[in-house]
Amino acid sequence: MIDSIFLLFVGIIVGMFGTLVGVGGGFIVVPLLTLAYGQSPQVAVGTSLCIVALNALSGTTVYIKQHRVDYRAGIYFSLATIPGSFLGAYLLQLVSATAFDIGFGILILMIAGYMVYSKRNEQDQSAPPQPVGSHRYSMVLGTVISFFVGFVASMAGIGGGVVHVPAMIYILKFQPYIAIPTSHFILAISATFAAFSHGIIGKVAWDFVPFLGFGAIAGAQAGGHLSHTIKVKWILWGLILALVLVAIRLIGKHL
Repeated sequence: MIDSIFLLFVGIIVGMFGTLVGVGGGFIVVPLLTLAYGQSPQVAVGTSLCIVALNALSGTTVYIKQHRVDYRAGIYFSLATIPGSFLGAYLLQLVSATAFDIGFGILILMIAGYMVYSKRNEQDQSAPPQPVGSHRYSMVLGTVISFFVGFVASMAGIGGGVVHVPAMIYILKFQPYIAIPTSHFILAISATFAAFSHGIIGKVAWDFVPFLGFGAIAGAQAGGHLSHTIKVKWILWGLILALVLVAIRLIGKHL
């Protein structure tokens, strides 16, 4: 039986936290659906991606109004995620997820460790933000990263922000002020395509989508507005926490 009030509350938390740190929140939704409601991993992933898409679409509208989205990077990188999204949805039906989950969980822990290490020598994030679109970066490298992001997001159902945000900040050298909203813009597109991929093969539990989805939409609006009042360093620590939770979820379910 679906507890609508509980799912609505979970959706709000997912939307708020996911928008603040630029991740989808699927690391909460997937284990909830598999452990508490007995959904198969494939259906949990597909349903999670629907929620992630609604979260990202809602949060992105706030960031667009705040003029914090780099559209050039967002459009190119989101297009690169689409082939990976379809490939991930297809391969998820063919292979055991155990090796993938453990390997990806280890990778996520390494990313979190690198972020903690890098914070010792990072630039002052309290400096005035650069104008949107003025930052120079490698389009080729960003495209390769984005293809990988689309693939792992569709395979794991967690949204690509857990990889995209650290990559944009620490590899492509975007300021967090721009990286998080732009990643959310990318996630809005990539998660929508990934959710569609899972939907057309019948791997979405639609009964859960209205409650979790409405909560995620409302929470994303709150998270987008709160992002102006919370210091960047705390948002980055929130992202590190999200990475660790994702890794624990991926690795722990196989131990």
